[in-house]
Amino acid sequence: MKKSIALFLGFAIILAGCQPSERQSRRSETITVAVAANVQFAMEELESAFEAESGIAVETTISSSGKLTAQIQQGAPYDLLVSADMKYPTALVESGKAVLPVRAYGFGALVLWTQNELELEENPAFLLQDKIRKIAIANPRNAPYGEQAMHYFEHYGIAEQVASKLVYGESIAQTNQYILSHAADLGLTAKSVVLSPEMKGTGKWLEIPAQSYEPIAQGVVITSYGQKVHPEASRRFFEFLFSPKARVILEKYGYELPKVTIG
Repeated sequence: MKKSIALFLGFAIILAGCQPSERQSRRSETITVAVAANVQFAMEELESAFEAESGIAVETTISSSGKLTAQIQQGAPYDLLVSADMKYPTALVESGKAVLPVRAYGFGALVLWTQNELELEENPAFLLQDKIRKIAIANPRNAPYGEQAMHYFEHYGIAEQVASKLVYGESIAQTNQYILSHAADLGLTAKSVVLSPEMKGTGKWLEIPAQSYEPIAQGVVITSYGQKVHPEASRRFFEFLFSPKARVILEKYGYELPKVTIG
């Protein structure tokens, strides 16, 4: 009897080895996602939820949307781009480096953030005070949040007056480092950063009026590489970003959600 059981178990193991389940196969697959720096903390939760649901592993590269787009244009093997705007994903499609559709997964918001003993005011004229010597923003040439920070200054007519105070991070991530290290007296960053568990309660922040800059629609796209090499896994992650689970996570980090299209 024991011998029969042993033979049966051995045969079952051989069969399992020869015929891996679809779930096991998926677990051996890994996709690489290029992620805009403002989404860094939310992405950690999105990754975990997606991996638990699908069994597909996710690796991320965090940088500014512009730099990530340049890397994809040069052949970097990213399966998807999770951008901080719609411009860069659309540019990838137009150059043949990504495939339609490009969809907005959320709308970001700008905040003022400081680690110093400063009183943040809704009237941006307070930024002109002598005691505020350095203001950190992301580089507007590469980072959509930096571009919108400049729109904020221009909206209130203080762009020229604050120009000498500006210090530029390569992305929102480096901008945050300037703020956290006191290298800048304050900075403009993403609301998703100050709401993250890692940063919540650190320093003081104030949301910037939405009418002072253009809506930050953030888009995702599957790259041509992802479509060719990991088509099913890339499609599943793309669709996951619009699922109820993902929407709960994105909302937690302060993103305004796009309306759900039915039918």
